[in-house]
Amino acid sequence: MTTPDPKPLWTADEIAAAPEVNVRHPWNENSDVHIRPLSAGAGLSRVVLSLARVPPGKESFVYHSHERDEEFLFILSGRGRAEIGDETFEVGPGDFMGFTAPGVAHHLTNPYQEDLVYLMGGERSGFDIGHFPKLGRRIIYAKTGIRAVDEDSLRPMALEDFIVKS
Repeated sequence: MTTPDPKPLWTADEIAAAPEVNVRHPWNENSDVHIRPLSAGAGLSRVVLSLARVPPGKESFVYHSHERDEEFLFILSGRGRAEIGDETFEVGPGDFMGFTAPGVAHHLTNPYQEDLVYLMGGERSGFDIGHFPKLGRRIIYAKTGIRAVDEDSLRPMALEDFIVKS
């Protein structure tokens, strides 16, 4: 998503005055992220970058990984806990997390008394599959919309399934 008249420079005052978009993942009632999109205003179409804020006691989204789009987080202020794979790490200002695709599942929480503020960015390929291993679900992100599916409804297929046998 880009703006009609992109501008390459956004001052700190302009960013601070920009409205926050409050995002809550529908599969996590404790998800509460306030986002200020940065890349769209500059007209960037192949990457997405946002300033994100998670209030005290809240969480980012849901433990997940991406199949196609790489993603990163850079902590600016506050502290949090990053669940990465089967480990949990305390994170704070200056810490960087980069997630290859396909890659390890991850999730960010803020159990502390101050806002957790970070840059959140990654690729914008136009098609991605989000894996939610603890929930047994997947989300398919496409330019035409977002679709969710339970993994137990997926069935394996092979090329042989498409070949006409005489």
